[in-house]
Amino acid sequence: MEAQRQYTILVAEDDKDIRSLLKLYLESSGFRVILAEDGRKALREMEREPVDLALLDIMMPGLDGYQVLEKIRASANIPVLFLTAKDQDHHKILGLNLGADSYLTKPFNPLEVVAHVQANLRRFYKLGSGIRQESERILKVGGLSLDLDRMKLEKDGQPVELTPTEFRILARMMQSPGRVFTKAQLYDSISGGFSESDDKTMMVHISKLREKLEDDSKNPSYIKTVRGIGYKIEYKNP
Repeated sequence: MEAQRQYTILVAEDDKDIRSLLKLYLESSGFRVILAEDGRKALREMEREPVDLALLDIMMPGLDGYQVLEKIRASANIPVLFLTAKDQDHHKILGLNLGADSYLTKPFNPLEVVAHVQANLRRFYKLGSGIRQESERILKVGGLSLDLDRMKLEKDGQPVELTPTEFRILARMMQSPGRVFTKAQLYDSISGGFSESDDKTMMVHISKLREKLEDDSKNPSYIKTVRGIGYKIEYKNP
């Protein structure tokens, strides 16, 4: 992490012991931590001051984690990680569809949480700034134009809203048009590491990207599936 900047982490969790534990480990790693015991307070804290990343429990009083995430995504593109006891696939897929970047189930190792926080911050805030050549700051494939410095995507001149995770996946592919990426390689651009359970996660992200990029997501013009291997991005005039 950059020594000259202290990132602010919002922890929204109704369990006091978990809040205290995460605060201890995150502050020990150099982060500034804001705590909230419910969804409404989490949103109030975000209105009061900028937050660089949010850790959200799903089952909270007032507003649950899903509702808080929807409110955040209406105005901010920061990384959002879910902490929850819910480990069923449909809960995970719902969170990803709403724009979550990572999903950690309880019980968890607090050091693993810190590692996920560091990885998401590093990829979100440094992906574009690490590329300095002028020709590489804006990536273009067909009608897609991805500005790495401003973290903005346009399709045929019109803005397209992306979650941080979708941005990282798309940037990875657009840096090498025509190259086939395995799901593990793409997942590495999100948080590092890959397991069989992450296979469905990547499928959800690709599906959401296609809905935003393609005129017909069932017959994609940009993101192509290479059966048995993974995905690639390319564009050929019809």
